[in-house]
Amino acid sequence: MVRMFAYGILGVILVLYLAAAGLSAARIGVLLTLTFLGDAAITLWLSTRADRWGRRRVLVAGALLMTLGGVVMALTGDFALLVLGATVGVISPTGGEVGPFLAVEQACLAQLIADRDRTRWFAWYNVAGYGATALGALAGGFAAEYLQHIGWTALASYRLLLGSYALFGLVIGGLSWQLGPEVEVKAVAAKADKFLGLGSSRATVFKLSALFSLDSFAGGFIVQSFLAYWLHRRFGAGDAALGAIFFGANLLSGLSALAAVPMARRIGLVNTMVWTHLPSNVLLMGVPLMPTFGWAVTLLLLRHTISQMDVPARQSYVNAVVPAEERSAANGVTGTARQLGTALAPLLAGPLLGVPALASVPFFVAGGLKIVYDLALWRSFRALKPPEESG
Repeated sequence: MVRMFAYGILGVILVLYLAAAGLSAARIGVLLTLTFLGDAAITLWLSTRADRWGRRRVLVAGALLMTLGGVVMALTGDFALLVLGATVGVISPTGGEVGPFLAVEQACLAQLIADRDRTRWFAWYNVAGYGATALGALAGGFAAEYLQHIGWTALASYRLLLGSYALFGLVIGGLSWQLGPEVEVKAVAAKADKFLGLGSSRATVFKLSALFSLDSFAGGFIVQSFLAYWLHRRFGAGDAALGAIFFGANLLSGLSALAAVPMARRIGLVNTMVWTHLPSNVLLMGVPLMPTFGWAVTLLLLRHTISQMDVPARQSYVNAVVPAEERSAANGVTGTARQLGTALAPLLAGPLLGVPALASVPFFVAGGLKIVYDLALWRSFRALKPPEESG
């Protein structure tokens, strides 16, 4: 929750900060892409080794990198140094998860709970995360606007919030160090044929990764920081209004995760992932067609009532269909694939956002590609059942 609160702050202010620092839309797109690539490399390197090195150690290392990234981003407006801080540090441009945290924490949770309870606990895990992200977005937006109201420049207010992001990294590191030995994987015999920490689950994980990367590539066109920028340019939305919007959006996303639990029990994890995602993509494509700010926000919030129901189902499914000793690696590989998919999109979306006539195109690209992902996922994995469905 501490981590997601920090990500919520960053999701509202990051692109606004980069624009205030004098970066063009195209350069912002390049920097976000490099940020995603750096996050992906760190995620893959740490998460595929977590089961051997120790999950607690990996979580602490990720937190320290998060602090490093926040410090560098807060202290400079130089493009080269911003790129360095963004690629080395764990920076979240989306307001969502980056780094090794999600992969390792999910492996820990799946190890501690029974199969029949896994999806329910993953849902509450997401509720906690989305709730904290919502509060972070609200706090970040209002803090920036208040500081500017009392005389701070926009640039200075955003830098202070980036400094707070770095401090949250230290808190996360301290909390991670308090975890007990129950979260560590039991010793297993090393297998020579493992690649990226994967053995028997390799084919399944790679196929899921390819599909997840398509979904994330689509989502990269409308990351939260881009949405904030689009709403600001299109309708003149202020920092406080943006914070309130993303507070509501993340709160609705968290509550939708709970609704996924009874649905998954009734129709299965894969069906829940697909048939809740499809209508949300149609709603996404409708946002730029709305004539007023109120209607655009209404459609955006309506989408968030169902758009994240697939998340706990997806997380539960991945951890269910791989062996216990490969969970951190499986989560890391699929998570890295998602980050790589997201990384490529800002290169295309950034320039589009800079041209008023084309600024709405990313919504249609994202929605269309996500529909392709949903149908491909259902066709490929509807027959592969997790233990609680095949028993």
